[in-house]
Parts: sequence; structure tokens; C-alpha cells
Amino acid sequence: MSSELITEKSERVKSFFLSMDRISLALERMFSSRKPTLSGESFYTDEELSKKLKISRRSLQDYRNEGRIPYIKLGGKILYRSSDVEKLLEDGYRDKFR
Repeated sequence: MSSELITEKSERVKSFFLSMDRISLALERMFSSRKPTLSGESFYTDEELSKKLKISRRSLQDYRNEGRIPYIKLGGKILYRSSDVEKLLEDGYRDKFR
């Protein structure tokens, strides 16, 4: 066991606090992008969902028009339930073909 005195100038302490700063920033980023839920359900806007699925907003409009994806129109805003999006993706899943 070492009798080394650990102070705020110690490299181990500096490293620890730098790690804590990085963790703190990561948590702030994570919680700033967290969306509030309504009755445990989260919702996506047109823009968010098109980015998440990597499709155009026009494709989302086609999906709505064809009845392929459920949506909510609130005022002039279109919202999609996250559970509906997950179901759409699960229903479209195909095993690999060999």
C-alpha cells in the first residue's frame, strides 16, 4: 500500500474529473434529445421519422395516402406513434432468401 498523497493536481484525479465531465456532457445530450411521452407512448414528427427511416418526407406522405402507416393529424402537424412505426417495420421484415 502506497502512502502517496492524492490531491486535485494528481493525474489520476484530473483524469477522473475529465471522465466525469465527458459522462455529464453525454447525459445532457441524451436527455436533451429525449422526447416526452403521452401515456407511455412517444411520437415522431414527419421530419424526425423521415430521418430515422432514411426516406423522404414525400415517401411518408405516400405511405399515409396508401394507408400503410397510421398517423395523427393535430392542427396542421402530422404525428406518428412509435409503436405504429415499430409494427410497420416488424410487418415488413423478411428473412433472407437462399
